[in-house]
Amino acid sequence: MTFYKKYILFLLLLIIVVSMTLGCESNFKEVQKNDYSEFVPSGDADNVNLKYTDSGKIKSILVSPKMFDYANVDFVFTEFPKGVDVTIYDNKGKRTFIKSNYAVSYKETSIIDLQGKVKITSEAGQMLETEQLYFDQKNQWFYTEKKFKLTDAKGGSTGQGIDFSKDFKVVNSQRIEGEIESSE
Repeated sequence: MTFYKKYILFLLLLIIVVSMTLGCESNFKEVQKNDYSEFVPSGDADNVNLKYTDSGKIKSILVSPKMFDYANVDFVFTEFPKGVDVTIYDNKGKRTFIKSNYAVSYKETSIIDLQGKVKITSEAGQMLETEQLYFDQKNQWFYTEKKFKLTDAKGGSTGQGIDFSKDFKVVNSQRIEGEIESSE
């Protein structure tokens, strides 16, 4: 008789474990469905023309065919999937022109990531071309570790890795090739 009791007890225990496992699995799938959230922008805009002013002076103008604002995520950012055309003004009104095929601006770090045929031109005739470039808005500083081509009235150079001020007055480049006239 003890054999039958152990056998019946084992079957009951097995049935309970199997039913709990099957019950938890379907419950788990329901929880997964409820916890799923889509990554969608909190806002989007077409044909954007933004002007940033400070003390009544225009500091920059951004033009883009499409903008997505992700203000509803932990690390807030704004995406420009169809590229940007930016004009930056210095204190004397001189302009620097920036174009790229794609851009992302991160609010918390004030970093702008420009990608795809990035081209920066100053009114003085300096031009930089690269595939990716970062702009630190707080320090008004550009930098990249990608290959670049820099040209101005003194000559041209190519290299990999460069950082420079928004007005091209300070330029630090790495692994460069080419000829540039120097005043030293």
